Amino acid sequence: MNSLTQTSREAQFVTLGIEREIYAVPVEAVVEILDMRPVFRIPETPPYLVGLIDVRGRGVPVIDLRLKLGLSPSVPSEHTRILVLHVPINGRDIALGLMADRVFEVLPLDLSQLETPPDIGVSWRSDYIRGVGRRGDGFVIVFDLATLFTADEASVIGRKAPPDLAASTAA
Repeated sequence: MNSLTQTSREAQFVTLGIEREIYAVPVEAVVEILDMRPVFRIPETPPYLVGLIDVRGRGVPVIDLRLKLGLSPSVPSEHTRILVLHVPINGRDIALGLMADRVFEVLPLDLSQLETPPDIGVSWRSDYIRGVGRRGDGFVIVFDLATLFTADEASVIGRKAPPDLAASTAA
């Protein structure tokens, strides 16, 4: 196959930081990126579900990505951002806020160049990792948003979340 007939399957991703690591979500899933704001706490929810924020009159559940990944809780700073996403959960798109230490840029990645999560010789949960890309000399972990939450977690979030916010912002 010559270079004229080869096609790259490039996609755009929003990159975000948690500690020193870089993660990515598909740009088409991002509705908007917000500065940190007060979060209304919801009782009896998983620790990573920190509460609700108001987005144009709608309550949107906010996930502390650090807690979801097994790290220490977020300590909001001037760099903390909430990515409002539409995420496929239980057969429907849910509006969901993902709290990150910071947001970097939109990064193009060639999907054919994404590596599978490495085999480290022990059992670990990597099903929510779509692949591992490159950014300069470092790595970018690309999330599979459809599998980031287990079925039980998705049912809790789905009960707290409004339908896809993207549809309401397009009008």
